[in-house]
Amino acid sequence: MGELVFIGLGLCDEKDISLRGVEEIKEADAVFAELYTSLMPGLSVQKLEKLVGKKVSTVSRQVLEEEEGELILQQAKKGKTVLLVPGDPLIATTHVDLRIRAEGQGIKTRVIHGASIISAVIGLSGLQNYKYGRSVTIPFPENGFISETPYEVIGENRKMGLHTLCFLDIRADEKRYMTVKDGLETLLTMEKRKRNQIITKETLVVGIARAGSKTPIVKAGYVENVLNYDFGSPPHILVFPSKLHFMEAKALITLAGAPEEIRERVQ
Repeated sequence: MGELVFIGLGLCDEKDISLRGVEEIKEADAVFAELYTSLMPGLSVQKLEKLVGKKVSTVSRQVLEEEEGELILQQAKKGKTVLLVPGDPLIATTHVDLRIRAEGQGIKTRVIHGASIISAVIGLSGLQNYKYGRSVTIPFPENGFISETPYEVIGENRKMGLHTLCFLDIRADEKRYMTVKDGLETLLTMEKRKRNQIITKETLVVGIARAGSKTPIVKAGYVENVLNYDFGSPPHILVFPSKLHFMEAKALITLAGAPEEIRERVQ
């Protein structure tokens, strides 16, 4: 029986993979890459193949979810197989499910970690990691339907004095990537319906674009200002801060251009 190794690609391009990850790929019999759960803006599969000296086969959502990764599992039974994943390889439940499935079939699994958007956001914003509550994804509206979950999660976290990390929807097969503006407009629409004063134009928010690249953008401010800020190309992500430690407020002002008056939020 072979093995299945999950390897994190990091955040931006093929240079983000660890040296250990490169070594594992060079020793593999088959290499697959899943690129639909996250966008790596600078990634070139061709350059990656040149770097590792192996053919990299890209797998679709259908292969991993509808077909339950059977193609990868069958290959892993024959020899050492690698699955490359943007960011850290086991953040998405899809990959955890595949690992469980592999172990259940007697396939040995290992994990080579990579840089994650979660740690990158914490580092870029200066908001302390132990003060985050439940994270949530803001999905694209569908036929007029807007999910209430992100709005509710932000409100629940705020009641506990916790920050909220909001992932923004990705439709890789459609080349649709939600922007900061899209996400904020969706939440403001929900605010008009619910009227709980959770997301208003005066709500403090942090927008981040292209974390892990040479030119990340980090902007903190009130929704009305951040809404029309030019973040450039995706991927984008949002954070809604709650109660601030004095160091967090200083970080947002210094590192993200937040207005000085947020010092008044320090508790």
